[in-house]
Amino acid sequence: MKLIILDRDGVINEDSDDYIKSPAEFIPIPGSLEAIARLNAAGYRVVVASNQSGIARGLFTKTTLDAIHAKLNRLLSEVGGKVDEIFFCPHGPNDGCNCRKPNPGLLHEIGRAYEVDLHDTVVIGDSLRDLQAAQTVGARAVLVRTGKGMLTLTKCTGLEGIPVYDSLAAYVNHLLGTGSD
Repeated sequence: MKLIILDRDGVINEDSDDYIKSPAEFIPIPGSLEAIARLNAAGYRVVVASNQSGIARGLFTKTTLDAIHAKLNRLLSEVGGKVDEIFFCPHGPNDGCNCRKPNPGLLHEIGRAYEVDLHDTVVIGDSLRDLQAAQTVGARAVLVRTGKGMLTLTKCTGLEGIPVYDSLAAYVNHLLGTGSD
């Protein structure tokens, strides 16, 4: 099975330091939904692994998160795409869980659920914590410049060997050989 794991905020949709707290605030990055549809058409299963500490912080509820994800799924279906599943961590940074990236819990959960060797999986993110989680489980980390990607690229060390693309769409173009980076 060909599986790609995506972070949500900053990879699929515009990120916000104030959090994405409602469906109205969920704004797709240009080309991201079409890129997911192209992955689907090429036989890839796409799942999302996302920290959603806004729940622990009381900024939104699980019901609101479900509505945000319903909007994502609706917008994807309009362009012929889908995500197979969305895995998220609802905990805050000081809760001590294993699922909040950079911890590997979400990725291990995905590996078990899809019965895949994570060494054969690509994890695409815009933050250091996404890349660290991928490296911890032996997955292939990819950084995009969207969201917090440019900040990650300029402020973080230890990124040698991690491929960098302008966006999810640029990575998909490279992967499928259908365009420039």
